Amino acid sequence: MEESLFYKRVKKLGEDLGKSFNQIEKELGYSRNALSNYKTKTMPSAVRLLELAEYFDVSPRYLLGMDEMCENSREKNSFTEFLFENLDKNQKLEICKLSQIWMMHELKES
Repeated sequence: MEESLFYKRVKKLGEDLGKSFNQIEKELGYSRNALSNYKTKTMPSAVRLLELAEYFDVSPRYLLGMDEMCENSREKNSFTEFLFENLDKNQKLEICKLSQIWMMHELKES
């Protein structure tokens, strides 16, 4: 069975960092062999896609094969917009709640 483009790109980026899938999974708090699930056509959730894009400092579009260039995610606004656009209504509400909790925590520490 042929490897998916997403899997190939994650594998290559890991190799470029000198890290095995097991190391990456451990660092990101994923279960063992979580990344191997993407070997075929299975695609990650929006949250996992964003976590991996941030980990490798690439755009989610690159991981999905929508961009050919492996550009670092310098344009944080487009990255944030991509994240938000790909969430359902409940996920967007959850992000808002988490943001408020984070902001309150930050204000208390200031």
